[in-house]
Amino acid sequence: MRSDSRLSRVLHVLIHLGNHGRSATSDELAAMLQTNPVVVRRTLAGLRERGLVRSERGHGGGWTLACRLDEVTLLDVHRALGEGSVFAIGLADDNPRCLVEQAVNAALGDALAQAEAALLARFGAVRLADLAAHVQAHDPRKRRPRQDAAAPLTCARG
Repeated sequence: MRSDSRLSRVLHVLIHLGNHGRSATSDELAAMLQTNPVVVRRTLAGLRERGLVRSERGHGGGWTLACRLDEVTLLDVHRALGEGSVFAIGLADDNPRCLVEQAVNAALGDALAQAEAALLARFGAVRLADLAAHVQAHDPRKRRPRQDAAAPLTCARG
């Protein structure tokens, strides 16, 4: 089963937008993420509806942040993506009258609920600015975020 990497990929985009200081087209972002620009547009449209990004059409247009990185948490982005389950583990419902299935589901359900609550609490405690600061501290180029409008979006590799 493939894992859902949307949160990770969107965080990647948002940090780049915050550090780069200019708009980026769907084509640029898609090339960076090795995906289709349609996927980028569809995903970022949901974030636009939640006020995290904005888009401009036409020449010189593209996607930009609509807020500061210190105003957004991982939880905000998770919610903007639709708040899907954070775990792929599910409960069985093949035979709901079976006492074994009931016991298993009760134990798993309780453990999953506690783990999800802890994970979402942690998501709420981490701001995108924290991630950007980590990137800046570990960037081998040791320079401030780019402000060059012509510079392409690229990943710093350590």
